[in-house]
Amino acid sequence: MTSSSGYISSTPALEPNPTAGPVLEVEDLHVEFRTRNGVVNAVNGISYSVDQGETLAILGESGSGKSVSAQAIMGILDSPPAVIAGGGINFQGRDILKMNEEEQRQIRGPGIAMIFQDALSALNPVYSVGFQIGEMFRAHRGTSRKEAKQHAIELMDRVRIPAAARRVNDYPHQFSGGMRQRVMIAMALALDPRILIADEPTTALDVTVQAQVMDLLKDLQRDTGMGLILITHDLGVVNEVADRVAVMYAGRIVETGTVDDVFTRPAMPYTVGLMNSIPQVEAKGGRLQPIIGQPPNLARIPSGCPFHPRCPMARTGAAAAPDRDCVADLPPLRVVTVGREAACHYSEELLNG
Repeated sequence: MTSSSGYISSTPALEPNPTAGPVLEVEDLHVEFRTRNGVVNAVNGISYSVDQGETLAILGESGSGKSVSAQAIMGILDSPPAVIAGGGINFQGRDILKMNEEEQRQIRGPGIAMIFQDALSALNPVYSVGFQIGEMFRAHRGTSRKEAKQHAIELMDRVRIPAAARRVNDYPHQFSGGMRQRVMIAMALALDPRILIADEPTTALDVTVQAQVMDLLKDLQRDTGMGLILITHDLGVVNEVADRVAVMYAGRIVETGTVDDVFTRPAMPYTVGLMNSIPQVEAKGGRLQPIIGQPPNLARIPSGCPFHPRCPMARTGAAAAPDRDCVADLPPLRVVTVGREAACHYSEELLNG
């Protein structure tokens, strides 16, 4: 078949179906790292979906499980020690985890692609960028080396790398950080994926280049209609580009909602802490408000609400409502208002306070 970019595909068609529901659904996903020192519960039953053309931002501190969940979707976890212990990953209605290796290969790349946060480490230093981009076409579509090089030039033009025809034979170290990230984006877009996962795509880039990269992703998303999963610490970027937000803590999703709702009226104390940590222009010279304490050890997650050792609203014993003891009772992710979910026993109090 011919893709929307005009390339000839030898892989099965992955045509969008607007009546089939979300393009990607993650259902009750569990990921463990089984080590000599015990089991590290990196992802603990997360569920979310992404529609065609939608941007879902996944937020949280380092170690919350954001990147591990993305690696599980892409099938690139180091196993052992990593094990997908439960759940499903449905792409256009089919569970990837139940497919054989060849079926998964046909999905990951043409269907779901990923941009990694460290482009210099992700790119092979001994091959030209044109060769590495073209490899996608040679591996998945059986094109000749000459055709693959031409496709690489077209993609480099598409992601706005200047003088693409001249630079196609250059090596990764000959590009700036921002240009290397564009090469990674070109590789991810080579097969016209339905879902693009961008894992910290602007890490280590200066503010101007960050804006350029995010503008490029928005433009490409508008042109192709792909769904975008944005994993980031940068709340400013999320506010600019995302439609919905999922906040993760200790391997769980603890709040979901639209960007406007979550940023203006958080329903979970951890999200409040994240919002308060953003520098405010009107508070020039003031002190930032960090979240006290450290994220939990995922091999020894606290009982009850994992956030309770750091939470200013935590209640236990006589101060807690029945079955809502923050130290003893794990709060489920539940609907707290229209279009909002939160994993906090006292979300309504927070919203109304």
